[in-house]
Amino acid sequence: MSPESEARGSVRSAAEVNEQIRALWLRAGGSLSPEERAEYELLVVEWAAAVRGEVVEAA
Repeated sequence: MSPESEARGSVRSAAEVNEQIRALWLRAGGSLSPEERAEYELLVVEWAAAVRGEVVEAA
């Protein structure tokens, strides 16, 4: 793992994390259980970190 990805907090791209978020919603049928909600929240934080990292890399 590169230091840049460690600083971003994510080793996956925003697109990869977004796909996992979409898959979670599909599996859940649009209504998240408490466990799924916790997973969703972690994924959103990871996605946001990946987006920030991609914006910094692009700049």
